Amino acid sequence: MHLIKLEDVQHSEKKLTQSVLQITQMLGLYHAELARVLKLRCGDIAELAESRCYLKKNSQQWQLAMHFVLLFEKLFEHCHGEEACMCHWLRKPLPEAGVSPFHMIVDEQRMDEVLQFFTK
Repeated sequence: MHLIKLEDVQHSEKKLTQSVLQITQMLGLYHAELARVLKLRCGDIAELAESRCYLKKNSQQWQLAMHFVLLFEKLFEHCHGEEACMCHWLRKPLPEAGVSPFHMIVDEQRMDEVLQFFTK
């Protein structure tokens, strides 16, 4: 697993889109789950995956994608790049929240709260 940094992708629609798709794969998420994170439809994710379009700058999806990359960057640092640790951390319930970060991000749209765990 390799580190994808927000500063390297935040100025390019193509780079951000490709990075979000790579992160999705590295963390074992389905395209349908990414669609929920970015508030898109599954068909939209298919178009992104086939490079038929990219996330548009300054859109809500752009902002959500940047938070997703930032989450990956923080998680990568927290787990020292260990893939198993990263996947486990996402899926293990956090005592402070009572649910897993995965559930908070995908089902409850609480990405900002998950990011706050890395600043404590």
